[in-house]
This record gives sequence, C-alpha cells and structure tokens, in this order.
Amino acid sequence: MRAVDLRLAPAAVLAWVAAWAATGGTGAPALAAACGWLAALAGASVIVLAGLRGATRHRAVTNGVLTGPGVAAGVVTSLVAHVALAAACSLAVVATAAVQTARAATIEDLADEASTARLTGTVASQPEPVPWGSPSSARSVRFVMDVSDVTARGVTTTARAHVAVTWAPTEDTKAGAKSRETATTGTGSQGTGSQGTASQETGSGAPEILGSRGSDTAHGPRFGGVVEVRGGLRPAEPGRPESARLTADTLTVQRSPPAALRLLDRHRDALMAVTADLPPQGRGLVPGAAIGDTTRLPEDLADAMRASSLTHITAVSGGHFAIVIALLTGIAGTLGAPRWARIVLLAVAGAAFVALVRPEPSVLRAAVMAGFALAGIVLGRPAQSVPALAGTVIGLLVADPWLSRSFGFVLSAAATAGLVLLVPPLVARIAPWTGKAFAFALAVPLAAQAACGPVLVLLEPEVSLVSVPANLLATPALVPATVLGLAATVLAPWWPWAAALVAWAASGATWWIAQVALHAAALPGRALPWPGGAAGALLLAVATAAVLALVRAWHPRGWPDAWRRSARSGLRRMHRAVGGSVPGALASGGGTTRGVSRGGGATRGASPGGRGAPGGGTAPVLAGIVVVGVTAGLVVLAVPRVVARSAVPPDWVVAACDVGQGDGLAVRTGPASAVVVDVGPDGDATGRCLDELGVTRVDLLVLSHFHADHVGGLTAVLEGREVRSALVSPLPEPAAGAARTMDELAAADVPVRSPLAGERGAAGDTSWEVLLSGLPGATPGASPGSGAGGAAGEGSGANDASVILLVRVAGLDVVLLGDLEDAGQAALLAETRRRGIADVDVVKVAHHGSRVQSRALAEQLSPAVALVSVGGDNEYGHPTDTALDLYSGVGAAVLRTDECGTFALVVRGGDLAVGGC
Repeated sequence: MRAVDLRLAPAAVLAWVAAWAATGGTGAPALAAACGWLAALAGASVIVLAGLRGATRHRAVTNGVLTGPGVAAGVVTSLVAHVALAAACSLAVVATAAVQTARAATIEDLADEASTARLTGTVASQPEPVPWGSPSSARSVRFVMDVSDVTARGVTTTARAHVAVTWAPTEDTKAGAKSRETATTGTGSQGTGSQGTASQETGSGAPEILGSRGSDTAHGPRFGGVVEVRGGLRPAEPGRPESARLTADTLTVQRSPPAALRLLDRHRDALMAVTADLPPQGRGLVPGAAIGDTTRLPEDLADAMRASSLTHITAVSGGHFAIVIALLTGIAGTLGAPRWARIVLLAVAGAAFVALVRPEPSVLRAAVMAGFALAGIVLGRPAQSVPALAGTVIGLLVADPWLSRSFGFVLSAAATAGLVLLVPPLVARIAPWTGKAFAFALAVPLAAQAACGPVLVLLEPEVSLVSVPANLLATPALVPATVLGLAATVLAPWWPWAAALVAWAASGATWWIAQVALHAAALPGRALPWPGGAAGALLLAVATAAVLALVRAWHPRGWPDAWRRSARSGLRRMHRAVGGSVPGALASGGGTTRGVSRGGGATRGASPGGRGAPGGGTAPVLAGIVVVGVTAGLVVLAVPRVVARSAVPPDWVVAACDVGQGDGLAVRTGPASAVVVDVGPDGDATGRCLDELGVTRVDLLVLSHFHADHVGGLTAVLEGREVRSALVSPLPEPAAGAARTMDELAAADVPVRSPLAGERGAAGDTSWEVLLSGLPGATPGASPGSGAGGAAGEGSGANDASVILLVRVAGLDVVLLGDLEDAGQAALLAETRRRGIADVDVVKVAHHGSRVQSRALAEQLSPAVALVSVGGDNEYGHPTDTALDLYSGVGAAVLRTDECGTFALVVRGGDLAVGGC
C-alpha cells in the first residue's frame, strides 16, 4: 500500500488553529504580537535551514545503510522546514485576519453604537427566506452583503466588511414595485427570469427599490448584484464571519449581476419553475440534489434528513463535483477532444458550477481541490488527495480565516479527510467478509461518520445509529437524482417540457431518498445520547481513534473455509431445487417431463400436483426464507425498542421541547395531560415532543404571541389531541399569523380568548395565573408601539404583548416570560414587586436569551433554573452571553434546548432535578 503523504498536514492544522484564534474577537495588539512571533519563528527557521543545507550533502552509503554526518542534519533540516512552513502559513492567516479586521473597524464601531447607516455593496450569498422570527417572515429574506461604502452621520467612507442583512418589503414597497413593473414591461427594463417585479435597473439606468418576488423560491435581490440598503446596524456575535447585522428599512438595486450570473440565475429560476408541480419531496429534493437549493424542502423531511445524516445530499460538495467532472470527462473522451480542450472544458464547467450553486464553504473546498487535480493533469502528475486537501485548507484560510469557524467547512474537510485516510484500510478489513464492492459501499459512510462524528456532537449531543445504514440505502439513488437534476437545470430555460420530464424522473430517485430518511429518523433508538460540547467531542474522538486502532491492528481472514464450502453447497442445492421445479411447472397433462441438469445427466420430475423430489425440495427453502425474514424483522423492530432510552423521565413535571429556534413548553397536569405554552415554528417538532411526553389532552393551550416561532407548529399539536381551551395574546399582530392561528383554533372547536392580567385557573393539581397580558394601559387589539422589526407590531410591540404566566406545579413556581422586551420586562418587574413574587424555582428566559434582559427582573425572580428555548447555530446569536451571564450571576442553572435537546424537570424527594440534559 502506498504511503500517505502527510507533509502538509501539520501546516494545515496549525493554520487552522491560528485562524480560530485570530477570529475569536482577539484585539489588535494580540494579533500584532502573534504576527511578530510567527514572523520571527519563520525567519529563524529559514536561517537554520540555510545553515544546515551544506551538512545534508555529506552522506555515505555503508552496507546499504545511509550513514554519515548528514543523516542527522537531514532529519533536523526536515523538521525545521516543517516548522518554517507552518509558521509562514499561520503568519499569513493571522495577517489576513488583522487586515480584514482593520478594514471592518468602521462598520463594527457603528454597530457597537447601534447607528443607522446606508451601505453599498455586492450581494455575496444566495438570498434565502427567513423561516421564522420576524412577524413578516413569510416575505423576509436574509443575505450576506460585501460592503464597499458606508454612509453614517452624514459622512461616506470606504469600508470592506461582510454584513448580514435581513430585509422585509412592506406592502407599499411591494405594490410600488409591481406598478413600476407594469409601467416598464416591454420598455427596456431588465427582467430576471421568474422574478415577478422590476428588481433591476430600468432602461434609463435609474436604480429602483426592490419589491417582493413572485417566485416561491429564494426572495430578494440577485446574487452578485450591487445594492444599497439602509437600516440600523447591530453587532455580530464573536467569531461570526460577518462584522455586523442590519435590518434593512429600504433596499435599492444599483446594478444588476454580471451577464454570466444572470444566465445562471435564469437556469436556477427555470429549474424551480419546472419542479413546482412535483410532489412536496420532489419540489424540495430535486433542486436540493442538483444545485443545493433547499428553500422548498418540507420541514419534516429536512428534520428527517438531519436525523439520518443525509443532509450532504443537498449540500453541494465533493460528490457533486465528482459527478460533474466524471460526466464531462466521459463526454470529452467520447468526442475525442484533445487534452488541452478537456482541461479548459473542466475548468470552465467547474467555475460555472460554483457560480450556479453559490460559493458556500463546502463548495469552495471541493472546487479548490478540483483545481489541484486539474493542475496535476496539466503537469502530468497525479494529484494526491491528502496534500491537495491540506493545500486547500491553507489557501482558503489565508483568503478567509473565518472559514475556520464554519461548521459547513469543518464537516466538508473532515469528511474528505475521513474518506481519503480511512476508506482503504476499512475496505481491506471488510472485503474478506463481503467482497470488495459491498466493502467499499459500506466503508464510505463508516469513514465519513467516524471523521464527522466529533464535529456533529457539537451540534447535537448524540451519536447516530442509523447514519451508516441510511447512507448505504440512499446512495444508489444519489447519482441519478443529481445527474437528472442537473440535466433538468441545463434544459429548463430552453425546453421546459423536456426539463419537466427529466425532473419528474429525478423525483423518483429523490422519493427513495426521502423514504429512507423518514423511516430511518422514525426508528426507535436511532441515536445514542452523548455528552455535548468540547468535552463530548473530544471523548468521541478518542473513542473513535481507539476503535480505528483496533480495526487497523486486526487482520481478518474472512469466513472459515468450511463455512464457505457449506454456504456454496447450500446455494447450489437451493438453485437445483428451485430450478428443478420449473420443468414440472411447465408440464401439461399427466405425463412426466424431462429436464437437463448442469452435469448433463437426465432428471425426472413429477407432473403438477405430484409429490416428486424437486417439488418437495422447494418447501424447506421457502420456509427457511420466511424464517430468516421474520427473524430479521424482529431484530430490526424489537431490538431498538429494547435498547432505546428515552431522554425524558416518566415522572416529568416541566418539559422544554426542542423545537429549534422557537418556544414550546409543557407543564404536567395529569398522567396524559398538560398545560402547553407556545408550539414552536412551523413543523411537527412540538407535536412529536408531546407524543414523547405522552400528552394526549391539552387542558390549556397558551400562545404567548403570534410570531411564527411561537404559533407555527399549531397544526401538529391540534392533530390527535383534545385541546380544552386556549389563551392568546391581546394584540393580533402580525395580522397573517394571528388570522391563521385563530382560524385553526376555530376549525378545531377550541374555545379561545385573550386573558386579562390577574386571571387564574387550575387543571388537576396544577394552577396558573396571568401576570401580564399586554402592556398595562394598552388598548386591546392595538399595537403598543413600534419595535426593532420595523412597523408597528412587528418588533417589541408584539413581543411585549406576550401572555406571561405563573404556573404552580408539584411545589414549583414557574414563570414563563414569552418574548418580553424592555417595556414588557419593566412592567412585569413592577407587577411582581406589587404581588410579592420573588425567588421562584424556574424561569423561561425571555426571547430565547436575547441581549435585551432586565437585570432587576432577573434579580427579583432569582430562579434556581433558567430555561432557554433556542435553536442551534441561529443567525440571531441567541442566547447571548449577556443573558447567560445574567442568569448564572443570580444563581440559576442555565439549561438550553440547543445543547440538551428536549429535557424535563422532575421533583424527587422534594429536590428539583433535570432529566435528559
């Protein structure tokens, strides 16, 4: 076996460490000091190398062994060379981080002061719909903007920084854009494929305010276009690649994307159009497998793919590049294209593919590695995967040090390293038992799981037990889904009818992938609970390394020869038994038939209905197949149920459901009943949580306010459960969310009302009291003010109208703060002081742990446990260090759903404990 070239690996690892340190909020002095030390180390290494260069020449060979004074010098020279290279790479990474941080200083300063600014720059990421959060989330989009100019306080300055922009067009903007589209249609305005508004420059060259798109795919401005946005800047969380966040009040398109990007956008839009009539899984998975667009992927299917580790199918990376390059290479070879033409074709196609699917971190990793492969072809030398991966990591981190903190980049690099390093030894050890073809198919998901497992534990504290079989089953459908999806993408603008037919065929392959994901995610005991955080990742890495070391030390011989002979003999007997029955089946009348065996001798079988040997030999075979099938079914279905361990204890009292970025909480009122407060974002997460808790009756449903991340999952909660009554916010904002919620409750015959502060009730041994229902003095149904979200009721207005409860259960006082902002928390503080409510047991922290937290309220409530319902790696930076430090400072144990998943509080022997976290 050829040795693996690991010479660049230490430099790549140290460059990654340097990038991580340099992007973690370290100040300029620390960066300057790091640059100085690395420069000194690199310079000293070069000097040492020059001194050792002559010594390495004095070598001799004695009895076939390299000897002489140059041997030791050669070893030292190699070591010093590695140190010099690692120091130089780290220096380059830190220097890049320092330069980019300095360029972004102006915007970061403005964000720290919460200034309003006007930014001009290029759309640097594909705009995506915001799935939850803002009241107008059905229209809101988010994208990353590469800023070139910033205007604030009447001064325009040049700045280079990435800013995360969230934009929600108002109805006036939408109507105005539509009217402009009508006025300019056919008069030279530049269209954008399926976009339903005049969102680009007009024929006169004047910029226009962008409206909302008519398509149900990605909304907002075009990738690569130059836009101007105006709004309030806010700081980004430390370690984020963006320097600030901005919620745009207005957005103006200054310049359309380049012609090449407009052409590719036309293909993207046309693909979304021809897949619009496919079944839901096809509408989401065909564009996902082809171009990585998951904006139409059903939420339940997205959750299932995450649970079964199949998200790589819709995350464009090395596999997609391999398929594209293999196809183009085959076509070029069939046409007899010369070598230089093949290289040009692959280079142009690779660049176009990156622009089509957008330069996400995993795409960049795959593209640069493909570039190394092309360079190897040009030089006539085969590119080695490990040096190519290490060089890719170093180059990309030098260009953008913040990639070191991107989970997408980490997982892509880790998976590639796992495939390169682990697949060959795994195949060598599995093949004696299964053959090489199946061994390779099994080794690929095993290697990827082993490499990515420690990283995935940081996102979800569990180890998937269905990842490998799910990937093994889904892999046969991956290539046809990708190839047919890309073919539909190419054809869609020119021959929509042909593209629709190809997309329909692709949806057949994606149907299988969807079925594998859904069934794998639904298996009981699909994941093994594992400690989260850095400690859990390190523990899993050590355990994985230990297992791999044992596998590497094991030299299998395969099945014993006696077993192999017995199996072959049994297969031959089965073949003869089944084959021998065929002539008898074809006989007519009552006569006998004659067949020919493999040995050439004559055999005699009975006529149909007779009791000859061939016919009688089939029964044991069929019986054996049935027995094996039933046994396998029992193993698959029963064993996971026996070994599965529920994270929620059976005597739970208060449960925080993991619903992603949203709220969903249950307080027990009986063996199968509960008070449910909020139902999370769109999807069935809360419904599945209540199923796990065994809740079949909801005595009281409380919807604190009508934001999508609190009422989106209502359908799943209502299905299959009795809901006796509901309390809702007195402020029906946002109007669309409130109307939909009220319609669903009415359709389910649920009595619903908006409570008044001071109302009380009870269910079983659980009692509740409304502490706040809108700001005191506010007119019911009217917005109490305009918040950060823009229009009235879209920000703190709706949040401060949250219904706030005090629930007493099993001796615990539980206060649920909804999404209260400054004004609401101040009003609640006054109410708790007036009623003497203090030193409670549990508090559900306001607004997912946002930075808007009242210290006085936290000190007044002084909870023993603070619950934070929040989604992992959300773009809002929740929960903030401010909120976490605040509640930790008042003595609370902070429990988070993004770290624990669904967990519950129990009371045992008068003591409060947590289960599942």
